[in-house]
Amino acid sequence: MELGGHIAAVRAGAGDPAAMVGEFRRTALLVPVVAGRFVSAVQGGVRWVYAFSDEAALARFAVARGAAPRQEWEYASVLGARLLDVVLPSLDGPVGVALDVADEERSMLFPPVRGIVPDAIAVDATEARR
Repeated sequence: MELGGHIAAVRAGAGDPAAMVGEFRRTALLVPVVAGRFVSAVQGGVRWVYAFSDEAALARFAVARGAAPRQEWEYASVLGARLLDVVLPSLDGPVGVALDVADEERSMLFPPVRGIVPDAIAVDATEARR
């Protein structure tokens, strides 16, 4: 099953979250870049790096952010595992991934918790060490 199918199943309450994270790790994602940095936002004390499953999802996000319909956005293609294991640990503070955020039915958050990000940056691992 591809990532979209796993997300739909998990959202419906019938999927396997661990299998979804595994497929996320194996999927090439598009991560928008502005001024040499990955586009992100902070919500609830967590920095969320935006990632997209395909160019159409990225385009819907760009338009929702005020871009012209055919305006080009720079992006990097990053394997989900590399995003979680290398990119997120290089950023400050708690960091997760917000996937396909312009698509209500396809969106999914991958928060900075054990089983998703490395334990060294997982907020629940940090709490357990206290």
